[in-house]
Formats: sequence, C-alpha cells, structure tokens
Amino acid sequence: MTTGAPPSHAPRRSRARTFLPLGLAVWLVLEIWLLTLVADAAGGFTVFLLLVGGAVLGGAVIKRAGRRAFANLTGTFQRAQEAAQRGEVPQAPDRAGAQDRNGFLMLGGLLLMIPGLISDALGLLLLVPPVRTAVGRYAERIAERRMNAAPPGSLQDAFQQARMRRPDGKVVQGEVIREDAPQGPARPQEPRPPLLP
Repeated sequence: MTTGAPPSHAPRRSRARTFLPLGLAVWLVLEIWLLTLVADAAGGFTVFLLLVGGAVLGGAVIKRAGRRAFANLTGTFQRAQEAAQRGEVPQAPDRAGAQDRNGFLMLGGLLLMIPGLISDALGLLLLVPPVRTAVGRYAERIAERRMNAAPPGSLQDAFQQARMRRPDGKVVQGEVIREDAPQGPARPQEPRPPLLP
C-alpha cells in the first residue's frame, strides 16, 4: 500500500568520507604496532631516537622547501616588476618552481615530523626527486581528469576561465552600458575615476 509520499532520496556519501576514518584508524593501529615491534627488538631508546630524528629532519626539509618556494615567488614578482618598468607586458610565470615540487617536498617533511615509522618511510620516499616527480605527474593527471569530468557551473569553469589568455596578452578595457536597464532620475554628471592599466 502506498501513501502517496515520494520516496526520500538522501544524498550519497562520497567514498572518501566513508573510508577515510577507517583508513586513518588502520594507519594508527599499524603505526603503534610497528613501533612496539621495533621497541621490542631494538629498545625503547632507539625508537625515541628515530622519532626525534624524523621530527628534526622533517623540520629542516619543510624549512628548506619553504625558502625555495619563497625564492621562486619573489623571483616571479621581480621579473614582473622589471617587465612593467620596461613597459612590456609581463610574461606568464614559468614553471621552474613547479618542477621542484615544493608542495610534495613539504608533505614529505610533514610526514617525517608525524610520529611513526610508516609515515617516516613515506616522507623519506618523497625526498627522492624522481619519486616526487612521478607523484606530482600522477596528481596532475588525476586533477585534470576530475576537472574535465566536473559538471558545468562548478569550480571547473572558474579554473578554465583563469587559464584562458589572448595570444598577444593584451587586455581590452571598457565599460558595459545596458540600454534595457531602468532609467532613474537624472543626476548631475559626476567625474568618473580613470581606468587603470
């Protein structure tokens, strides 16, 4: 017998929201189990030294990657400022800083700082440049695939518009005047601010 009420459609939970808490719990249990195994085999002081060494190394890696990222950013701003002083249009920023994969270097440092041997091993892997490059390319492919599969009107449109450039790099300044807009009472003509380049 039906009551005539439409069935309720609850929104589906994403797989990440479903499995992330379970994955974190399994990871924590594995970390604790592995630490106890190493402590039984090599002693508690050895485990303590491993954890402190990982935290110190992770801090140094994050500091170095942060300095590199800041140097890349200031270099980009300086090149743009020099081009503007010469009266040229600043070129699109080069991807020299992106090839360093500073984000993954920082992630490796963060994983080293987190107490645990599995996270330390993953952090050490991310310190190897070929591994960082491979992980970065894989992440770019996944992001590109998700951007292409996103429905219209989502964040994907904003990124697509941000990537569009005219071939000559020029910006045409103008003003939009709608003729179908309602006309209000006539006001005295106010001076308009100049259009800035």
